Amino acid sequence: MAEIKVEAKPLSRSEKEAQIKDKAGMVICILAALLAINTLVGGSNSSKILNNTIEANNTWAFYQAKSIKQTLAEMAYDDAVRANDKKKSEVLKSKIDRYETDPKTGEGKVELMAKARGLEAERSVAKQRSPFYTYAGSLLQIAIVLLTASILAVNQNMFKASVAVGALGAFIMSQAVWLWIPLML
Repeated sequence: MAEIKVEAKPLSRSEKEAQIKDKAGMVICILAALLAINTLVGGSNSSKILNNTIEANNTWAFYQAKSIKQTLAEMAYDDAVRANDKKKSEVLKSKIDRYETDPKTGEGKVELMAKARGLEAERSVAKQRSPFYTYAGSLLQIAIVLLTASILAVNQNMFKASVAVGALGAFIMSQAVWLWIPLML
């Protein structure tokens, strides 16, 4: 028996377009979902930076007010000691000690300083994440545009490039979420 060779006929433009549309449609959905998540989490991160800045500033202002009150109480304490007023000096001494540290209310200078520094540390981490959210969002948008163009141009290479750009965007988004590569921007 003789084998019959069938030559593969090249795909028509509409067949190529259908192939790209099938693949690109799913990839666009995935990239759009990643972009939406990136935008949501990135916006939350920006809010955290702003809120922690405000809260840290308020805490430092409260710390400063406590420090001024403590200085005034120390001056009054010195006057009471000079005047030999033991009752007043005892009251002022306990007030001075409470201004320095007050674990009961958490509003002593020591506690306020720890709180402010904690807020500043959280803000610092959020600031490290911020540019990665921006870069990831931009790359995901570019990938979606390239995918759309690959459908219109019926271009497989453009489709592959858009997938690569989208993968890079997802990779950078993972850096924003987990900061797993120690980079300082």
